[in-house]
Amino acid sequence: MSGHVSQIRTAALVAVGSELLGTTRLDTNSLYLTDQLNRVGIEVVCKAVVGDNRDDCAQMVRSFVERADLLVMCGGLGPTDDDVTREVVAAVFDRPLAEDLDLTARLRARYAARGYAGAMPENNRRQAMVPRGADVIANAAGSAPGLWLEVDGRVVVLLPGPPRELKPMFATLVEERLRPRTDGASLLRVVVKLTGRIESQVDETLQPLYREWSAQDPPIGATILAALGQIELHLSVRHRSEAEARARLLAAATEVTGLLGSDVFSVDGERLEEVVGRLLASRGLTVAAAESCTGGLMTSRLTDVPGSSRYVRHAVVAYANDVKTTVLGVDPALLEAHGAVSEQVACAMAEGIRAVAGADFGVGITGIAGPDGGTPAKPVGTVAVAVAEPRGTRSRMFRFHGERDLVKFQASQAGLDMVRRVLQGHPSAPGSAAGTLATPPSTARPASA
Repeated sequence: MSGHVSQIRTAALVAVGSELLGTTRLDTNSLYLTDQLNRVGIEVVCKAVVGDNRDDCAQMVRSFVERADLLVMCGGLGPTDDDVTREVVAAVFDRPLAEDLDLTARLRARYAARGYAGAMPENNRRQAMVPRGADVIANAAGSAPGLWLEVDGRVVVLLPGPPRELKPMFATLVEERLRPRTDGASLLRVVVKLTGRIESQVDETLQPLYREWSAQDPPIGATILAALGQIELHLSVRHRSEAEARARLLAAATEVTGLLGSDVFSVDGERLEEVVGRLLASRGLTVAAAESCTGGLMTSRLTDVPGSSRYVRHAVVAYANDVKTTVLGVDPALLEAHGAVSEQVACAMAEGIRAVAGADFGVGITGIAGPDGGTPAKPVGTVAVAVAEPRGTRSRMFRFHGERDLVKFQASQAGLDMVRRVLQGHPSAPGSAAGTLATPPSTARPASA
């Protein structure tokens, strides 16, 4: 028995397509849909990907429709046998399919307008089949119309999979049909990012805030995530006033910073390279990097930010020792006495690139990314990072864990974070990447140039 949904507060998302279960295609629609739904205060409570199998798809529909006020399904509305979404939904809710002759006529006209020879294949008529009681959602960018079905007090929306078709269709739905069915609230989020601590440490420190936030009306939700080289704290609140919601989230982020200090590098979702770039640009300062084990990754991240030509001066990938000596001026005696992976060599690299580039900051990174090359004294993941600036040179030894690409990223994160801490006046603060082990800051020497 169908019924009218008085209010929509929660949503479930299902992407249909066996290709999404492989390694070549990603479900990106759910990210867009979540953002659009949150704007009108609808919280996504679950999402999944299911293949082009009728039984699997039907099981997913039965399960998910019970968990939310709104079920949005993407994909499987094409004309071929593996496009099963329309038929499955009709069967699950006992809504027989019938051909919409106006849709068929539009499909034939669209086919002819595109210059195809001969008549439209008959299997295209499948896209004109509509479950009893469903409303058709026009698709201006493709052949597959969407469907809106109200059943058992809930709403089921079927949309085509291609983003260029889905996005304009859903944007119209949000404004015309979903927003009026919400209570006028918006679900807003901020992302606080930090480095220098592991997930469990952050979680333990923030427990008093969690309790305080959950007791507020409306409550602030918090989700903590361990990302590569950092920890993310996602804060959310559902509120009728967007301005009030933003003010409350900003206050909560400020409370987090009060407990975690300089380990917090962003309270608005900025990436570390964006934070460093903004700090450099705002002060008219420049940076140059001498990278060994990272292969230019830190510089690549900096230059991914638009406008980075204002502050990135120069970079050298000094992989070989003779490049370290001839290009950067590293004393061969340092390499002989301490090895390429050492704070002494990292400092010399940082000072060398700073002098070569005429930059305010020089960064030196040298390490063992693996999978081989490690020793008992310097195992794989050992990385030395140094930052040279007008007041002196600081360096640290890190011990990162993970495969080669993970070590490289964490080393680039450490280089960026050391620059950030110096710029923000915290040169001696702990700065190891999240989930790693690192020694305390061990050297700080006067500027040599």
